[in-house]
Amino acid sequence: MNILGINSVYHESAAALMVDGRLVAAVEEERFNRIKHGKPAEFDNPHQLPERAIRFCLKHAGLTARDIDHVGFSFDPRQRRKRYRADWWEPRLEETFRLRLGQVPGAVDELLGRSLGQRLHFVPHHMAHAASAYFPSGFERAAILTIDGIGETAGTSLAKAIGTRIQTIETFEYPHSIGFIWEVFSGYLGFSHYDASKVMGLAAYGDPDVYREQFQSIMHANEVNYGVSPDYLGNSPERYARMEAVFGPGRYEDDEILPRHADMAAALQAATDAAVIAAVRRLKRRVPFDNLCLAGGVALNCVTNELVRRCGEFSDVFIPSAPHDAGTAIGAAYAVHCVKQKRPPERGNATPYLGPGFKRPAILAAVKSAGLKARRSKTPARDAAGMIASGKIVAWFQGRMEFGPRALGNRSLLADPRRPDMRDILNQKVKHREDFRPFAPSVLAEHAEEWFEIGPLTASHEFMLFACPVRPERRDQIPAVLHRDGSARVQIVSRRSNPRFHQLISCFFAETGVPLVVNTSFNDSEPIVCTPTDAIVTFRKSGIDALFMDDVLLTAPA
Repeated sequence: MNILGINSVYHESAAALMVDGRLVAAVEEERFNRIKHGKPAEFDNPHQLPERAIRFCLKHAGLTARDIDHVGFSFDPRQRRKRYRADWWEPRLEETFRLRLGQVPGAVDELLGRSLGQRLHFVPHHMAHAASAYFPSGFERAAILTIDGIGETAGTSLAKAIGTRIQTIETFEYPHSIGFIWEVFSGYLGFSHYDASKVMGLAAYGDPDVYREQFQSIMHANEVNYGVSPDYLGNSPERYARMEAVFGPGRYEDDEILPRHADMAAALQAATDAAVIAAVRRLKRRVPFDNLCLAGGVALNCVTNELVRRCGEFSDVFIPSAPHDAGTAIGAAYAVHCVKQKRPPERGNATPYLGPGFKRPAILAAVKSAGLKARRSKTPARDAAGMIASGKIVAWFQGRMEFGPRALGNRSLLADPRRPDMRDILNQKVKHREDFRPFAPSVLAEHAEEWFEIGPLTASHEFMLFACPVRPERRDQIPAVLHRDGSARVQIVSRRSNPRFHQLISCFFAETGVPLVVNTSFNDSEPIVCTPTDAIVTFRKSGIDALFMDDVLLTAPA
């Protein structure tokens, strides 16, 4: 049975394909159309499908549109109509949203070239999130916590899973949305509403005590109560006046970042930590299992994730590589499979390498089309490691593209973590972004515990989702990846999960004695590169010294 999963209601448009219970492909639309997040999260575009992502999934599996047996769409319009309250926002916006949702079946039929009828399934959004985390985890039973902006109407959901059945235990509906609070304050701090990662980075430079009391009134969470104040949400212009009265004027994009902005970010992070830990404890009381799955955009917060992992409520914590909305395409496919097939889906397949891969002829064709000359590297891992050790910035384009917002060694920019100036070089000359933005280390699994305080390993350590403390005696050796609090957003690299990347880091270790490299996404104010042509374009316009695509090497002019 072939099941296509689709996410397109808000942002992070994506598609996933399951064949006979096995996930074979998943990709985000932004990687093809080169529009960040695939499309804006507007009321009038939920019917705009990730067409290129869908076509890739079919092509990769050698299928045609007629081979698709079922489609799972990660949103349930009926649940939205049932639970929506008219005072949330402008009624005309909601009417537009519902009308466009009504166009989804027709858009799917048109794309596939036939009428699906009852073979199109609307999967509740938070159920899709939950499934995207639970089934790849490999757990036989688990508690599941989903926290994002909004599903149909919920901002947080608590669930339990046993076997192939996921049951929702409790939901906290809009306006109780931690994700929306992050969107609001991202905008107030002069970033886009999508830039929670920037606010997380800025938080490390602030004092959370300055605005701690104010944020505790915005996000109230303890053993009994859990919720978000509605005063800062919605479309009312009064919320901006309210924010200015409490926090002072908002920051514009090009304004200087002041200490109070960092203090606000730090207080927001601290309030989020407290709220999520409260939700985890609440869930543990309701679902006293050993294992926890996290999903939703808030599960990209690596600082909070580490606190959850260390709080001791659950012995094992799993977060997929794409816990944000893109992952609901995978979850929708899993959910439909469990309804339509008696045989359970494949469990524990958590690989993020589910996107396009390119063989040498396609790479050489792209090089030729760009009017460039490349040379073959007989030992690309060793050659790349040598360049990195000498201070070069290397683009590493290998194998199938990662699914999710983090580059995990197949579409990565790599650099030397020993250089104190490397963070500024990458931010200013390559990524063209704010100086405070940190970079992550990718470390050999065999040596991770020698450099970082990892604790019990989880599968999700391979996805760059936890901010682990760097061992004090190692901090001076790897300044390029060190956060201000002495932690780093670690990706553990095993030979099993990514042999090429593991080999490169091993070569760097042999040359330098340091078993890790700086790893950041291969992009420059754009989506992560997907094709060889994307890679060449970004390589040519950025301060990157060398590009390895398979064993094809391009170097920047001297």
